[in-house]
Amino acid sequence: MTSELAAQISTLFGLDLAIGSRLAGENENYLVTRGDERWVLKIETAPTAGLLAAEQAAMAAVQAADPQLCVPLVVQAAAGGDAASLPDGRTARLLGFVDGTAWRDAVEKAPASAALLADLGRRLGRVALTLADLPQRLGNPTIEQAVERTHAWDLTAAGQHWQHVAELTEPTERAALDRAFQIHGAWRHELDALPRGLIHGDANDENVLVAGDAVVGLLDFGDALVNPIVCDLALALAYVVQHYDAGRADDRLAAAAKVVAAYHAERALSPAELDVVFPLVLGRLAVTLAMCAYRRTVDANRTTWFASERSAWRALHDLVAVTPGAARQILTAGIDDAGRCGGLVTDAARDTEELLEQRQQRINPALSLAYRDPIHMARGRGQYLIDASGSPFLDLVNNVCHVGHCHPHVVAAGQRQLARLNTNTRYVYDGLTDYAERLCRTLPAELDTCFFVNSGSEANELALRLARTHTGRRDMVILDGAYHGHTSALIALSPYKFKGKGGSGQTEPWVHIAPSPDGFRGAHRGMGVEVGRAYGDDVGRVIAASERPIAGFLHESLLSCGGQLALPDGYLERAYERARAAGAVCIADEVQVGFARAGSHFWAFELQGVVPDIVVMGKPIGNGHPMAAVVARREIAESFHNGMEFFATFGGNPVSCAIGTAVLDVIEHEGLQRHALELGAHFLAGLRDLQQRHALVGDVRGVGLFLGVELVRDRDTLEPATAAAAELVNRMRHRGVLLSTDGPFDNVLKIKPPMVLTRGDVDMTLRLLDAELREIRP
Repeated sequence: MTSELAAQISTLFGLDLAIGSRLAGENENYLVTRGDERWVLKIETAPTAGLLAAEQAAMAAVQAADPQLCVPLVVQAAAGGDAASLPDGRTARLLGFVDGTAWRDAVEKAPASAALLADLGRRLGRVALTLADLPQRLGNPTIEQAVERTHAWDLTAAGQHWQHVAELTEPTERAALDRAFQIHGAWRHELDALPRGLIHGDANDENVLVAGDAVVGLLDFGDALVNPIVCDLALALAYVVQHYDAGRADDRLAAAAKVVAAYHAERALSPAELDVVFPLVLGRLAVTLAMCAYRRTVDANRTTWFASERSAWRALHDLVAVTPGAARQILTAGIDDAGRCGGLVTDAARDTEELLEQRQQRINPALSLAYRDPIHMARGRGQYLIDASGSPFLDLVNNVCHVGHCHPHVVAAGQRQLARLNTNTRYVYDGLTDYAERLCRTLPAELDTCFFVNSGSEANELALRLARTHTGRRDMVILDGAYHGHTSALIALSPYKFKGKGGSGQTEPWVHIAPSPDGFRGAHRGMGVEVGRAYGDDVGRVIAASERPIAGFLHESLLSCGGQLALPDGYLERAYERARAAGAVCIADEVQVGFARAGSHFWAFELQGVVPDIVVMGKPIGNGHPMAAVVARREIAESFHNGMEFFATFGGNPVSCAIGTAVLDVIEHEGLQRHALELGAHFLAGLRDLQQRHALVGDVRGVGLFLGVELVRDRDTLEPATAAAAELVNRMRHRGVLLSTDGPFDNVLKIKPPMVLTRGDVDMTLRLLDAELREIRP
């Protein structure tokens, strides 16, 4: 500090001060003395008046509630007020000096004693009780508004730092940090339902002061904010586990458990709060290390930025291998009423084996299990599924839970309606017509008449009936590799099934198969802009070759089971032209791909600039609730009104309509269509980068958040790498990422995740794919 600035400080506070050297820590703080008196001078970018008032009020409240816990009270400036303005625009504050030894220094040579750990828990519990409703008790709107904020160290927003994992060069460090962010991200969804209040926000190992076996001081209230109250406890525990370096995760957690038990005795923790403590601890460690990685690119010589880096890495490497369920069990060992983490089991491996035995006895094995090592799922949140041990899996294949597993808006809508009324369409009730109107507004105006059923299979069956009734014909044209449902008629219309394992081949003379419009390995590959029209002409040739007139052309708007194929430009325009010229109805099966997944458009058929005669919807329509719909042109729907009643017992019931409406709400209000477009482009670019570096990746394709990666043994012969694809999927499962394979040769990775996927999720997946592809040989 210059002598000129030192003189200005003395004048601003009306004291003849001697300003010493800068204190350790991230902030610009100086020791200031006058004789035997000591203060801390804090210089910072000017905070708002509301934040200054909040900080001062919080310190005063904590000091009054617990006189033995000292806090740095503010010295008034000479002109009045808690702060003084410097000529350069920054703010100076003079705070009382608090005696004590920083936690980091106190436990440097020996681990914290049980008494000290318990005292930390008690103090944190009392601070939580004191601060939680302080803004409301003060009745100061300025303070209330100021503390409703976020900042770089906000534990609820830890994912904002996930991007900095890319700055690391050590693979084991990247993997550990990715896993920590993943576990935090999966459990982050639980925070919204937890008690909130004002928290200190930075009880780190520099801000907690100790003397012997007692915590005697708490510094730096500058990060105070409204948050889930349990975040303060978790933040402090992230430093406790760093400095209990016995080399075993269990020992670190056992030390933290003493803090948790003492905290609980002061402020009782609910089972739901106990569920998230460990994921929040990992989140804080991850933020610390991600910030270190970023800051090293800014100024690697600023040592105060990296004071916790080494100890944080040791703790993270130990803890990230522990499942959240096992960690919770250790952390709650001193709490009698800890409850059980929702859906989790004490011995997940044994419980899974018991369920598998029961499944063998009672469930037909035709219902297959995913992965060589089956997963016992216990809960789902957002883009994550969580197994019985609490370990999260990033779900990249579930296009059913479209707006995220257990989305609270969708869940609440279903619960409300189920508690009020659930009946059938023979009655008039609110919801049915409102939902039909809302759904039709997403479609071209020609598609205006709705039918509601319970599954995609049921919807495709109905579409088949509509086409046959309207045309008076029976025969259908479908695409090779297509899948449209599990009923007898739809198996006959699904080459994916009747040509696959256990299939009996094509047996129905009324089914006509057009070639799959595959631009990578199909008959017309390499034709450039003409490939779409060439495949469209194939549809015309199949129609012309039929001995009987065709009722309809049924196609997926993007081919999923057929290999994650995006239709080539101009394909549907030409195919529809040929079909309609023959008097056939055009049916777009959007069961797998509708509801904004394509990104640029709400419906995937819109990518081709066409309007079908019938659109079939399912899977994402109810976000996991069993419902589906068929929307048709009015003249086709009117043909079906021929005297025979159409009735689906559960189709269009009030609960389904409420849930369907809620799904549309979320897509609109959370901007998921644009999100699919932008994040899908980022994902696609990353996968194409992998294609450039790994010969096993033969093709990368897709639109929005509907992507495919085809693996080949040889890029010239296109020999499918089926075994390698299966190996990669199982390796990724053990890295916490769920993928699956499909396509005619089962060599295409399917990527069709919940639409709430984040950029952090994508970047982690790309890093893990890169690492695993290096280990797999064709």
